Order: sequence, then structure tokens, then C-alpha cells
Amino acid sequence: MNLKLLSHLSKSQRQSLVMSSYKPPVNRGMKELDRSFFHKTIPLQAAYFPQPKFLGQFVKACQPDIFYVRNIKHIVDLDNSKAVLLREGVEKVSDLNEKTQEKVKEFNIELKPYRLQLDYSFWKSDEILQAILPEHLVDEVPSGYSQAGHLAHLNLRDEFKPYGKLIGQVIMDKNPSIKTVVDKKNTIANKFRTFPLELLAGEDNFVVEQNESGCRFKFDFSKVYWNSRLSTEHERLVNKFGKHEVVGDVMAGVGPFALPSGKKDTIVLANDLNPESYKYLQDNIGLNKVDTFVKAWNLDGREFIERAAELLQDLSNKGPLKKTTVKRSKNNKVTTTEEVPVPKFYHHFVMNLPDSALTFLDAYIGLYSQFPQIRNEPGFKLPWIHVHCFEKFENGEDPTSEELNERLWKKICKLIDYELDVTKMEFHQVRMVSPTKPMFCVSFELPEEVAFKRR
Repeated sequence: MNLKLLSHLSKSQRQSLVMSSYKPPVNRGMKELDRSFFHKTIPLQAAYFPQPKFLGQFVKACQPDIFYVRNIKHIVDLDNSKAVLLREGVEKVSDLNEKTQEKVKEFNIELKPYRLQLDYSFWKSDEILQAILPEHLVDEVPSGYSQAGHLAHLNLRDEFKPYGKLIGQVIMDKNPSIKTVVDKKNTIANKFRTFPLELLAGEDNFVVEQNESGCRFKFDFSKVYWNSRLSTEHERLVNKFGKHEVVGDVMAGVGPFALPSGKKDTIVLANDLNPESYKYLQDNIGLNKVDTFVKAWNLDGREFIERAAELLQDLSNKGPLKKTTVKRSKNNKVTTTEEVPVPKFYHHFVMNLPDSALTFLDAYIGLYSQFPQIRNEPGFKLPWIHVHCFEKFENGEDPTSEELNERLWKKICKLIDYELDVTKMEFHQVRMVSPTKPMFCVSFELPEEVAFKRR
């Protein structure tokens, strides 16, 4: 590195260039994390101020010659006074640019040697991992993770699994909010979409609390399905649901769609097959005080859809929901109760089970077959179905979005035994799970011919 060029670079350019030479020491044989191994001494010169009152003026005027590196304070204590660290390459006053030399003379500044000590806390997680993992793995250091509450969830490839404990410890060290790091033991999920997990670092505590969309969620990460990467999708769909509309959440999990919807006074019939999800769904309904608008069931998704009309009739026949609001002022509080009639028809269904949700679509055939009078309900609407799914393709394929949409359209039409108008459907790509595995949410209005067909 040509150190004389540093004074002509911007602050950010200098930081980037200098950091490339401040890599941590390397030990590719490390089996257990030894934080004391990571230490470097950087010899610098410091502008020493007998009278610190001039320090601010100097820093403002002489930035090109000041030592700027992330997480390092450029103003330090030195010999019972203050000093400013100078960029690398400065050994004597004549190495400074002309303006800085003038200020050195004006403020009676003395250059003194300073030994900057870097330790484990200085380097980022990927920098530490690049120094301890085998050389053939350093180009793809797995420092990324998803986080739920205090827990970080990795999905390590096989070649990184022997180093899982090291990776987990470094990630936990570098992220103070993380107390537990886990890895998926294998990629085979059970029917509840949960995976066996290996504890890599930290506390053996999988019960987490997560905030999302203005709601608090509490759940055992090892026993329920939760994906923090879907928060934007949760919010996108919730924004489609109106006040006092009815939503059937077929695979509700612990409530990422149901609870925010309940907060906006949408009526939600939420269901999940997993007893643990159902338990935490009930707990979270209470925790977020949405029990007026969100009701929970523990049924198979197909059974829930087939009984959905009946369940809603039962809820509606119990009478209006009663929403109590308390308004407080300095001297008193006023309690009001609003009665909310429950419609006898659904406005939306959500099916967030991308691996297999499509296979449940035929259950909507005859949704209202036992209740044909629903057509006459004031404001009757047919429900919109929002189904999450994957549409994988082969390596080497490069299908357009239109081609993928057409594939999904054909599958859905076959499953509900009805040819939908593709121009009235919505195909939203949620994310790319892998280069050949896009996740979609397909939305369509359930045709009257399907909803009222005899079962």
C-alpha cells in the first residue's frame, strides 16, 4: 500500500483500504475458539496536545491525516493529556500534508509514538471465521443466519458442519442480542414443518419472544414453524384484510397472519394441526389481547376447510363480538363497548404451507354447499384464496415469470376442477428459497361454481 496516498482519499476510502491490511492473525488448526489468539499491535504516531483546548480545531482542519478505522477512537489519552492518532505512514512532521504541518506548529503539537492494540473484539464475525476455517472454505463463510428473539438459526452446508461449534460461538460473540445458536441437523422436516436442531453455542433455551407487526410472539422454536424472513409477506397479506372482514387462516402457526389481523379488528378463524403451535397460538392471542377477534382451532387443514362454513355459522350465531375500549383522562376513565356482527361468509383464506398447500385446494369445492342461503346475506362476497407454494424448475432451465405463472395456473385449475381467468389472478413471488426454487403466493377469487358445488 502506498501510504502517502492515504491523505488524498476520502474518510470512507481510507477506512476500506486500511482495513484490508488489518486482517486478524490466522490459525486454521483451531478446534476451540481461543479469543486471546486474536491480537495485533499497530505502530502509529499521535499528535500530542499539551493544551487539549485546540484538539477540536485540529481534528476539523486535518482530517486527511487522521487515523480513521471502524470501532477505533482517534482521540486517545496519552501522557496525562490528549492526542489524535495519525494515519499510517506518518513518522515525522514532514510526512503530513501542508495544512496539518501548519496546525502542528500553530498549536505547539508534538508527535509521539503510540502502539494501538487490536484484539478479538475489533474484528467482525466473518473476518474471524476467515482466519480459522480451512482455506478452501473461506470464500463462503456462513456468517448469515435468521433470528427469532434471542436465538440465531443457521442452516450449515455439510462441509461446514464439523466447524459448527466454532461458527456458532463467533456469531454469538459478535451479536450481543443472541444467546443461543442452533443449526438444522438435516433437511427432512416432519409434518409440522419442524426440524431436529443442534445446539452450537449458548443457552439450551429454545423458547423465544419475537416482535413483529406490532405483536409479541412467544413460542418454542424447536417445536413450531417460524420464519423471520417472511415478515414482509405477513404484512403484505394482512394489509389486504379489512376491518370486520372474516379470514380463515388454515395453517396459522403461532399467528403471524392472525394476530396482526386481529389487532385491526379483522375476524380470524385461525387453525393449525401442530398441538404445540395451537398452544402458543392461544397464548399469543391472550398476550396480544386479540381474543375478541381471533379464535383458534387444532384441526387438520383439510378438515378445517371442509368445516369452515359450519365453524363460521356457529360463531356468527353466538351473536355479535363485543369489543371493549377504555379511554383514560386525568380525572376519569370511560369504557365503551362496540358490538361487531360476525358475517356468515369468508372474505379471505390464507394457506401458508408452501410445501403442500396446493394439495388442499380441492377441499374448497363445495365450501358453501350446505349453506346455499349465504348468497342472500347482505354484502355477500366470494372469498379470496391466498395460497403459498413453490414452483421448482430444473438446473439449466431459465423460465420467465409468465411461464412459471402459467404452470401454477394450470395446477390450480386442475385441483379445483375449474378454469380460472388467469388475468384476474395475482402471482406474487415471495422469495427465492434457492436458485431453482421460487416461493409464490397465488391469490384468486373462489368461483361461485366451485364454492356452491355439491360435495
